[in-house]
Amino acid sequence: MTSASMPGAIAGLRVIDLTRVLGGPYCTQILADHGANVIKVEPPAGDEVRDWGPPFHDEDAAYFLGVNRNKRSIGLDLASPGGREVLLKMLEDADVLIENFKPGTLDKWGLSNEVIREKFPRLVHCRISGFGADGPRGGNPGYDAIIQAMTGMIAATGSPETGPVRIGVPLVDITTGLYATIAILMALAERERSGKGQFVETTLYETGLAIMHPHTANYFLHGKPPALTGNEHPNLVPYSTFNARDGQIFTGVGNDGTFRKLCKEIGKPELGTDPRFARNKDRIANRAALRAELEAVFSQHCAVPLCDRLLNAGLPAGPVQTIDKALTSPHTAYRGDVIEKDWYKGVASPIRFERTKASLRGLPPKFSQHASEVLGEFGYSADDISKLVADGIVSGPERKR
Repeated sequence: MTSASMPGAIAGLRVIDLTRVLGGPYCTQILADHGANVIKVEPPAGDEVRDWGPPFHDEDAAYFLGVNRNKRSIGLDLASPGGREVLLKMLEDADVLIENFKPGTLDKWGLSNEVIREKFPRLVHCRISGFGADGPRGGNPGYDAIIQAMTGMIAATGSPETGPVRIGVPLVDITTGLYATIAILMALAERERSGKGQFVETTLYETGLAIMHPHTANYFLHGKPPALTGNEHPNLVPYSTFNARDGQIFTGVGNDGTFRKLCKEIGKPELGTDPRFARNKDRIANRAALRAELEAVFSQHCAVPLCDRLLNAGLPAGPVQTIDKALTSPHTAYRGDVIEKDWYKGVASPIRFERTKASLRGLPPKFSQHASEVLGEFGYSADDISKLVADGIVSGPERKR
């Protein structure tokens, strides 16, 4: 990901971003990294994750900074008629509207999907919500950990010793943002054929269910909820952490041939033909015995050299390491996965194009930093902007907390 100004694969796309917290901003940062003109419309109090710290940079939490680069910010009171008038003006030239209001909020403000579709027939309107607008839980609030709990994710994570455990990254929020990105791009592709925009929706709940693979597939076939197996895989053995001399490694195999290759590489070829371990179903039945055999070998080696040796042999393995080691590893540096501009550091877009590369063009914005610039692009004069600020419709750089 280059820090130079590049056109990007979706340069020229105008996105009005009404989202807050994580799923929506994660989606719009993906679009912004690849050239979209993303205007982040924040409520008068700002996106609440600006306060989700420490750590902070100039009163903005790292949580906010990590998902809001390459955007411009304007504080706008959409609860007021004047704020909604400004929004409608901005939508006249927009390609995408994305929001994560509670279902029914825009309808209450006179901005139902029917109204939006009539006024802006080419607009792609994407909504992210917890559960959607209908159904027994329609309109209920959704949070990542709550959805992890409700979709079986927490119940499938952990060991018999720990009990159910929340996954340590906001996997549901982030994946919902990814699905929203895919949905927007699909709708834009369809618009090329039909000339029409459409409403698209992703929910945390459906996302949580959709990513519960292979547990849902297993359940549909044998009717049994997953057991707590810690780092073990329900369908593959070996596929887990193992103790090395100075730490832990994770290694796994996907087929019997790879298992035999692993056994040969670690100097135990006889394990590959042992009737207890020869086939994956045999290894599943004899997990504990195989673990003892493998750890007896792995514990004689230091983690990093052992993983290097296995990887160089074409076998999947990696040391269990902390994030500081990951971010400063030689491979991370070589691939340019950490990007910098002035005081800012972030993880680069993992989407790599040959020509239309992602770029770091703008730092995460201060609250309403670009209000005058953005409004000027939509035809508002300096006097108009001053009046909007004086009336409390548009926010100045100071947030109302």
